[in-house]
Order: sequence, then C-alpha cells, then structure tokens
Amino acid sequence: MKIDQNTFKATLETGNGDLQIIHLGKVAEKYPQIKKLPFSIKILLENALRNYDGFMVNDEHIQNLINWNPKGNDLSVPYKPARVLMQDFTGVPAVVDIAAIRSEAIKKGKDGSKINPKVPVDLVIDHSVQVDFFGTDYAYKKNVEFEYKRNGERYELLKWAQSAFDNFTVVPPGMGICHQVNLEYLAKGVINREGWAFPDTLVGTDSHTPMVNGIGVVGWGVGGIEAEAALLGQPIYFSSPKVIGLELLGRLPEGITATDMVLEITQKLRVYGVVGDFVEVFGAGLDHLSVPDRATISNMSPEFGCTVTYFPIDDQTISYMEKTNRDERQLKLVENYCRTNLLWRTGKEEIEYSDVIKVDLNKLEPTVSGPKRPQDKILVKDLKSKFGSLLSEVHGRDYVPLEEREAWYSEGGSGTARNKKFRGDEHDNVEVIVEDNKLKSVRLKKDNQEYILSDGSIVVAAITSCTNTSNPSVMIGAGLVARKAIEKGLDAKPWVKTSLAPGSKVVTDYLRRSGLLKDLEALRFHVVGYGCTTCIGNSGPLPSHIDKAIDQSELVVASVLSGNRNFEARIHPKIQMNFLASPMLVVAYAIAGRVDIDLMNEPLTTDSNGQDVFLRDIWPTQAEIQEVITSATSKEDYAKEYSVIFDGEEQWQNLPAPKGLDYAWREDSSYIKQIPFFKDISEHPEPLMDIKDARVLLKLGESVTTDHISPAGSFSSTSPAGQYLVDLGIEPSMFNSYGSRRGNHEVMMRGTFANVRINNQIASKSGGYTTYFPENKEMTVYDASMKYQESGTPLIVIAGAEYGSGSSRDWAAKGTSLLGVRAVIASSYERIHRSNLVGLGVIPLEFLDGNDATTLGLSGQEVINITGIEAGLSPGKKLNVTAKKEDGSEIQFQVIVRLDSEIEIEYLKHGGILQYVLRQFLKE
Repeated sequence: MKIDQNTFKATLETGNGDLQIIHLGKVAEKYPQIKKLPFSIKILLENALRNYDGFMVNDEHIQNLINWNPKGNDLSVPYKPARVLMQDFTGVPAVVDIAAIRSEAIKKGKDGSKINPKVPVDLVIDHSVQVDFFGTDYAYKKNVEFEYKRNGERYELLKWAQSAFDNFTVVPPGMGICHQVNLEYLAKGVINREGWAFPDTLVGTDSHTPMVNGIGVVGWGVGGIEAEAALLGQPIYFSSPKVIGLELLGRLPEGITATDMVLEITQKLRVYGVVGDFVEVFGAGLDHLSVPDRATISNMSPEFGCTVTYFPIDDQTISYMEKTNRDERQLKLVENYCRTNLLWRTGKEEIEYSDVIKVDLNKLEPTVSGPKRPQDKILVKDLKSKFGSLLSEVHGRDYVPLEEREAWYSEGGSGTARNKKFRGDEHDNVEVIVEDNKLKSVRLKKDNQEYILSDGSIVVAAITSCTNTSNPSVMIGAGLVARKAIEKGLDAKPWVKTSLAPGSKVVTDYLRRSGLLKDLEALRFHVVGYGCTTCIGNSGPLPSHIDKAIDQSELVVASVLSGNRNFEARIHPKIQMNFLASPMLVVAYAIAGRVDIDLMNEPLTTDSNGQDVFLRDIWPTQAEIQEVITSATSKEDYAKEYSVIFDGEEQWQNLPAPKGLDYAWREDSSYIKQIPFFKDISEHPEPLMDIKDARVLLKLGESVTTDHISPAGSFSSTSPAGQYLVDLGIEPSMFNSYGSRRGNHEVMMRGTFANVRINNQIASKSGGYTTYFPENKEMTVYDASMKYQESGTPLIVIAGAEYGSGSSRDWAAKGTSLLGVRAVIASSYERIHRSNLVGLGVIPLEFLDGNDATTLGLSGQEVINITGIEAGLSPGKKLNVTAKKEDGSEIQFQVIVRLDSEIEIEYLKHGGILQYVLRQFLKE
C-alpha cells in the first residue's frame, strides 16, 4: 500500500477561518473497515497520516492502523503528540537533561538555540509541597514558605527554562495539580495550529496523564526520557495495542460515589489483565457520567495497567468545556471537527473491540482499597472482618478487636500489661501511661487528653490527589459530610493528621462560596497546599509523640486518602496500612479514627450525650450534593483562576533566576547537577557487546514497582544519599525528599533500589541491601555497585512478573543505568518501565514462558554470561544465557529481547534515546 497523504486532506470551515484536516471520512471511502475502529485507534490513524513522511512514519505504519488487528500485534505504531505535560518531580530532571544536551552541543561548537522543544511543553509545579503544618489557618502559608525554602534552587532552574526555551511554559507552585489543570484548562479537545485542525494529543511525565482521556483527549504517561524525545521531535513508537471495550451499564445508585465506581473498575481490569492495552468506554451508563466522573476512571489507568482509558467526545464533553470557561469558538471547533471526522460519540457505533468487559453501575457498593495496592478492593462493610487477616499478612500477628482492648484498659491493664514510659519532645507534654505487649495498644496522654492508639488506628486522613479533587460531587460531598458531623457535635479524632489539598484553586472557590470550607476546617481539614501532597508521599512528619508511639510499640497504623496510590512505604514509611477512599469516606474515617470498623452497620462514634451516630446520619443525598454544585460552582471561577495561572504568587515573582542560553551549572549545587550521560559524548557509538562475567546486583520477586526501584519520599542521614548530603554540610532537616532532588544524579543513584520495603533475595535484610560477590559481604546496593564498577564487572537484575509497575519514573531506569546494570531479566514488564530501560541503554530481557528464576534454580550468586547481542539484535530475538554456579556447574536457558521495534534497537546502540537525538543533531 502506497500512501498519498494529499488524498485524505480536506478543508474544514470554522469560525477561525478555513483549516486543513486529515479527513477520516475520505479514508473510510477507500478503506471502509476503519468505521469499526475504536475512537482511540482512529485518532492514532489521523496522527500517523498527518505526520506521514515515508521514513519515521511510513506506509507500513499506516497500513497497520488501517487494518488494525483487535488481537494486537508486534507491529510498530508511531505517535507524535501535539504537546507534552510535565510535573516538577519528573520535569526537573528532564530540564536538566535538555540543558545538558544544549551545553554539550555548545561545547562542540553547535548552535545551542536549536536544542529546543519542537512541540509545546507545559510544566506544572505540583509535586513538591509537603504537609509539614496542618489543622490550622496558617498551615497553607507555612507549607508554602517551607516549599520555597527547600526548593528554591530547583525553581530557579525552572524559571530559567521558562525564558531560555521556546514552547515551554511553567505553572508556578500553588496553582494546582498538573492533571486537574490539564483537565480544566490546558486540554483543547481539538487543536488549531499552523493552519491545521487536529485532535488534541499528548504524553505526560506522570503516569496519571490518562486522566485527560475523560475529556476526549488521547494521552498517556511516559518516562521523562520518552517525553524528552517527543518534545525534541521524535515519534514515540509502541506495539499495536489491543483495545478493550469497557461497557458501563445503569447509573450510580444513591449513596455511591465515583470513587466507589473506579475502585471496582480498577480491581476488575487488573484481574482481567490490560497491561499495555487501550481501554475504551462505551455503553448506556456513559450517558449519565459527567466528565469529572469519567476523568476519575481515566486517572487510575496505571492502577489497572492500561495505557489509556478513553472516553469519546460527546455532549457531556462540550457541556463540561463550557462550564470550565472554554472559549465559545473552541467549543464549536471541537464539535464541528469531531462530527465531521468520525470522532463524535452517538452511542450507536458498531465498534470492533478486542474484548468487552461489563460493569453494572447499579450494583456498586461503598468501597475502599488497600492496604498496599490500589486494586485490592474491599467493601466498606467488610473492612472490619478482613482487618485481622490483613494484620496477619502485614505483621504476622493476631488481631484483638477494639471491644477486648477497651475492656482490658478499663480493668487497669492487668495481666499481660507492662508499664513503658517515654516522652515526646519537650513541647509535646505527652506520656505513654501503659502499653500491652500482646495487644499492641498504647494509651497516650497529651495536654491533659488521653486516648488509645492501637493497630488499625488512623494517623493520616488526607483529601488529596487529582483523582478525586477534580470532581465537585465528591468534594462538595465531603464538605456536606463535615457539615452534618458538626451539627451532631462530632470531631475528627485527636491522633489523626488531617489535610485538604485541592487540585486547583477553583475547588477552594466553590467550597468557600458554599460555606463548606468552614465546615471542613472545623474538623481540621484545612487547606495545606495545592499539590499532590499525601498521594505522592509528601504527607510530612507525624506528630512526634505519635511517631514515637508507633516505633516504641511497633504499631501497625493506617492512613486513608482520596488518592490513587497506596504502595508500600509511599504514603509514610511508618504507616504500614494505607486505604484509598472517596473524600467523603476520608472525613468519616477521620471521625471514627480507625479502620477496624464496619461503617455501614456500626456506629461511627457517639455524640456528647452518648448517643450513637451512624455514617448514614451524616451522609448527604445526591440531591443535596447537586443543589450545592448548582449554586456554588461558577465558570467565572475558572476564568479568574486560570487568567493568572502562569503568573504565580509573590514568592515566584521575586525568585531570582539565571539568564542566558547555556545554563550556569554550579559545582556546589546539591539539587542540580549536569548528568554524565552526554558529557564528552563521541560522534559515533561503540558497538554492542555480549555481557560477560556479570554479577547479580538484585534478585527480586514479583510486582516490584517503580516505587521500590526509584527513590521517592524522605530518607535518613544514615542512608547513602543522606551521608552524601551530610558530607556536603547539609542538615537532615533540609534533606527534602528524593523527588525534589531528582536533578542531582549523585543523590538519586544512591537512593535507587533503597526503598525500605524492597526485598532483595540475595540480602539478609530488606531496604536497599545486597551481597557483594565473590566476597559474600553484605552492603548497600550503592556501595556494592561502586565496587563492581571499579573492577569493570557488568551487573544484571533478576525479577519476577510485572516488573516496574506503578508510576512513570524515569529515575527507576536512570538509577539502574548509573548503577552499572547492563540488563534486567524479568518474567514480564509494565509498559512504561520497559520503555524507560531501553531509553537508558539497559536491555530488558524476558524469561521464556514457564521459566523464571525459581524454576531454573537461580540463586543470584551465579556468574552470568549473555550471548547473541554483538551478533546483531532484532525485535523479539532469543539470547542464550549461561549462569555458572559456585561449584562450577552451569544453568543454561534462553531469554527474549524485549526490544519491540527497530528504532528501539537504534536507541540501545547509542546508549539511550537522548544520546541518539544528540548524535543526530551533531551530524547537522
């Protein structure tokens, strides 16, 4: 098939003048089969036809999309997104990389100004604010002060980039979360650019980028490396996906939230298995779902593992765009273009999906998910009955119900009790009066107030994350729960750290207008910042007496949050149980103070008169919620807040920033370092070689997430990263988080594989340790890596299934590469991390079906040789592996090279995708 792009061009008459389009109707005249294509595949087809050049996007690519196979295949799909979205955790290292490429180009005598984004990039600073202060009217102000104190150097880099790069905008701190800003403002639906109209598409350096699928925009999360390549004009290549149809039936019943719906969908799709697939939503139930409800589902695409969860554009889309103050001409362009171009949902389409999964919304029940994975759905009514088994799984001990604990305390703590006194900081005025060694409960006295802290006590309750704060129904619902609770004289329990972190200032506007912000504040849910906060791991420190009680008594405490991630050690290193829930349930659980309770049938608490108060007594009706939405939300709020979205507050405006084309790298910086990947790069790459006499750095089990691999959250002064900063004279109180130091590879490589919950099977303890062979000496992963690299020993990682699931963290691959890992051998990979490994020059290898480290008898102590690389690589090629054991015996097996396209092989040859791009530029 020879493609003539001009055959499919047409003119679209709009209020903005005539625009050129790729007319899918014309394509359908010649290839009628495309009428049955899923909407998302048609958008990919339009993208490929518009960007067709016969080389990067060629005839085979077009043919593959026109004849899309519902079963999926390994044929390559090119994708050139219209824009790129970044947040600061992933955006800072991306800016460091691009600045380093520009510096190297200038050093080699090239025009550095040509190293510039080719497509618009929006970077939203939303991942850095931490909940140091809470429960007071000054919490927001103090947290912002601390944010700038900790992150000033990073922000100076971003402010420099804002002026040094074309097509690059920065949304300053305190304005909102990137995905909510994208949904409410940045997303266009259809783009008008350079005389063309075409679908709005993007990639984002955050795995929850698919949230924008809820407004009909195709976009997904990629690693920072892929995003950098995209903004430098390179297509993103991926294997032709399956498209699973998600058919929604019925409508949400009274008392059921969008969060309950998405947790059901998350479990169902994760069990089915949609990793690497597209999901597209259809069915009668779609007619009743608002865009915020749809976006709640799309947001959690990475939690069930798919690439996108796409909602086609329809009347609900236009209604939402109008309510969020999109321009009238833009609304007409979106509707006109989509109706003209086979991209408007009518509900009568006859689409051929790879498979169909049905979800009956009528049958949903109140739900939470946890304690350590988003897909582990638990009905609220079952949480108490399941708590005992969860406790046993987490800590291996028996659970004693609250009633028995209270009876024990009322009897004076006799029997197995032991007195154990310790104090918090001097200002805490706290003392542990008595603790029981078996029941794992402790009675605290603080400021003349006594309470029991025990297994299952909630110490963090956070309304957080774009997942739910973008949805007025659950945010207003949370405010109404608070109002009804206050009317009954209830309060959040004193041991619960409460916080409210809206995803945009519009949320605060409508909560304030309705009076519900005061009600939330009365329960100590004060605004603590506009950012991801608890969901990204920035929950901040626990009160010192709570922290010490957990340590001293080995309590298994809990958090509840309205987020999308609850992986081990993510929320807080000392909180071992974390449950996802709607904002409304977060408020309710803060009042209950514990998770070992059946909120559907047991009293939530008692009022001041000792009368039982149930959840149903404070739960608002859908009619009540809708009434407040109607009266309190206003498109003028969107106009006001987004008219100044790029201005920032006073701290940003007063922030000094470097000037000039070439970034002024500072040797004394502990935040921003010139990454070594590009320094003194040769014009031609060295040939690929077989891997000889390699050692295993880590041998890991299944479901190792990027949270396990990539540094995130806080770290101690005794860790390799902490020791590095201490040696620089930095106080531990100013360490900040790993995420905030992603611009410094020295910190990040020391924190790679250092998660406190990672379990390396060739180490005796968890938390970033390994055994250095052949000395059989246990040490940190970082220290072992340095010793191996000194001796020129290549390294590999062995893992199980779903390796690299979770967030799209490029540092999970960057750190792996800098630690000297040449290859990873795993049973299977999550899509983003596999791509990131390739982008950093690390070879992803896959065990053949039926094989894994256990069946092959690999201990991790072997010397590994991998042959077949230097003979030439091809997608899916099998390589031979020989593992030589200490006794001289050998284990021989084959692995599949998970390089899925020829371009990925090119990237690998160059040591990574950015090295490839730089060398192409140096040729000019």
